[in-house]
Amino acid sequence: MVSSGFEGFEKRLELVFSLPVCDDDNVRARHGLRLLPVGALREALDAAQCAVVSAAGNAALDAYVLSESSLFVYPSRAVLKTCGTTRLLRAVPALLRAAAAELGLALRSCRYSRGSYLFPDAQPFPHADFADEVRFLDAAVPNTLRFRHSAVMPPHSHSRRQHKWHVYKASSSSTSGDDGGAARLTVEVCMTELDRTLAKQFYVTPGDDAGRTSHAAGDAMTAASGLGGVMNPRALAFGYAFAPCGYSKNALEGERYATVHVTPEDGHSYASYECGGSDDAGGAIASVSKAVAAFRPGAVSVSVCYGGGGTTEEGIGRAIDADWVWSAVADAVEPLGLTCRSQAAEAFPGAMTVTYQTFTRTPPSST
Repeated sequence: MVSSGFEGFEKRLELVFSLPVCDDDNVRARHGLRLLPVGALREALDAAQCAVVSAAGNAALDAYVLSESSLFVYPSRAVLKTCGTTRLLRAVPALLRAAAAELGLALRSCRYSRGSYLFPDAQPFPHADFADEVRFLDAAVPNTLRFRHSAVMPPHSHSRRQHKWHVYKASSSSTSGDDGGAARLTVEVCMTELDRTLAKQFYVTPGDDAGRTSHAAGDAMTAASGLGGVMNPRALAFGYAFAPCGYSKNALEGERYATVHVTPEDGHSYASYECGGSDDAGGAIASVSKAVAAFRPGAVSVSVCYGGGGTTEEGIGRAIDADWVWSAVADAVEPLGLTCRSQAAEAFPGAMTVTYQTFTRTPPSST
C-alpha cells in the first residue's frame, strides 16, 4: 500500500427530522427538506468541502452526485456521504440551522458511520479520531436527542490492520423507530484491492474529456462494468466519470436508492456500494452479490442497519435478526471466493441494530 493517496472510504451522515402534521397549504408537511433553498444546501456542502456535480429526483426523493460521493434528500431525511479529506461533520450545524430557520423542522435522530481509513493521518479534525467525532456530534445535536450510543465494531481485535466500523447514533427515543417513514434498512459495502483489469474500466480514456461529457463517460463506465444490473434496469440511474479516473453513480426507484463510488488507483483501490429505502431485506442483501462481482475485490466489509419499525425478510413477514442477516450476507458474498473473517452486531437507540462482517479473498487450494 502506498503511503498516501486519495481516501476512498466514506464518512456517512443521516439526519431524520419530524415533519409538521400540517401547515397552511400542506406544502412543508409533504415536501419537508426537499424545500431547502439551494443556497442552504450549498452552505452545508461548502462546510463539508464538497460540491454538487449532478442532480436528479423522483416523486420520493432528490439525489445529488457530489465532487466527493453523494447526497440524498427525502422530505424528512437527509443522507450525506463524502470521501477524501472532506469535513463531513462540519455540515451538521449548517443543516440543522437551515432546517429550523427555513422550514421549522426539528431533528429527531442522527446517525454517523464510517470504516477504517486507508490514510488516517491525512484526515482533518475531528475526523482523524473517532472519539473526537463523537464529541463533535454530542455538541452539535440538540439536547432533545437524549439517547446516545457509539461503538466500534468488532469491539475486540487481535490485529491493528483489521478493518473496523465506527457508528454513532443519537435519538429522541430509546425504543421506538425514528426513521421518519423512510428507509428502515440500509446496506453498506466497502471493497478494497479491486481486480486491476476491472478497475481500469474507471479511467477516462485520453481524448474522452474532449469528446464526451462526464455524464456520457460515466454512462459508458456503467455499461462496461455491468453496474447497470445491480439495481432494477427500470430505475432512474445516472453515472458520472471523473478525470483522470474515478466514478460515481446514483440510482432511484420509488423510495429506494443505490449509490456506487469507485477510486481505481493501484495501491489504494476502493469501491463502495450502498442501497436503502426498502423493507425488502432479502432483495437488498442479494444485490450485494452483483456489486461485489463487478469489482472482484480482495477484501470486503458489509454493514447492515435495520429496525425502526418493521424491517422484514420478504416472503416470511417477520422481523429479521442478526443471525439471519449474517447468514444472508455470507450467502451473497462467499460464493464469490471470499471467506468471512469477523462478524459483530450492536444495538442502538431508536430500535436500531447494526451488523458488520468482514471478508477476504480465499487463498487457492494447494491440492
